[in-house]
Amino acid sequence: MQTCLEAALARVADHPVSVHAAGRTDAGVHALEQIVHFDTTALRRERSWVLGANVNLPPDIAVRWAHPVDDRFHARFSAIARHYRYQIMCQRTRSALQRDRAVWVHDSLDLARMQAAALALIGEHDFSSFRAVACQAKSPVRRIHYLDITEQDGMLTLSVGANGFLHHMVRNLAGVLMKIGCNDAPIDWTAHLLDVRDRTQGGVTAPPQGLYFVRADYPDDIDLPQCELAIVR
Repeated sequence: MQTCLEAALARVADHPVSVHAAGRTDAGVHALEQIVHFDTTALRRERSWVLGANVNLPPDIAVRWAHPVDDRFHARFSAIARHYRYQIMCQRTRSALQRDRAVWVHDSLDLARMQAAALALIGEHDFSSFRAVACQAKSPVRRIHYLDITEQDGMLTLSVGANGFLHHMVRNLAGVLMKIGCNDAPIDWTAHLLDVRDRTQGGVTAPPQGLYFVRADYPDDIDLPQCELAIVR
């Protein structure tokens, strides 16, 4: 995504462009509203940035709006919270339409067990057991503001917001909660993993196609034309 966006914006700006994103999106991960910033000497209308970029982007990437910001703004470092969603489809047969948009499991997951296990993860903790081995964050401590798991028509949705996330943290959280939902691990496994602070005991990393970067939050004095989403708290 980054390479395509930089190339498209460079066509509009008529000079090379480097973008900085609010959140990480690995291959196979989706972004509902990613915020990026870039520096430019080009003078263009906001509408021209949007339309010009979209003409040069592949169909699975779209610019929704453009907005000028001052030099103090940074899409990543100015963010005060981030929100993700992870979708799990529980049904006997696979779905053609959801093939790359949700993780498919053959059997049902115990929603109540997963919800109970998620409670231990809310708040400020050392999430060493839930970070990728290659994670370069200086501190494993993060504060999860909420972690909700809901179900509708066989689709489980894990919604989580925090002041920040470690590399693969949401996918690792999802993998642990799915294992608990399958009755392959006790409900208190989440609390145990927080205590041991050991990634080797943290279970599998859930597949990328179920993960969605929903949005990033910024201080009130940074007025961006973001979409209002009910998931955000």
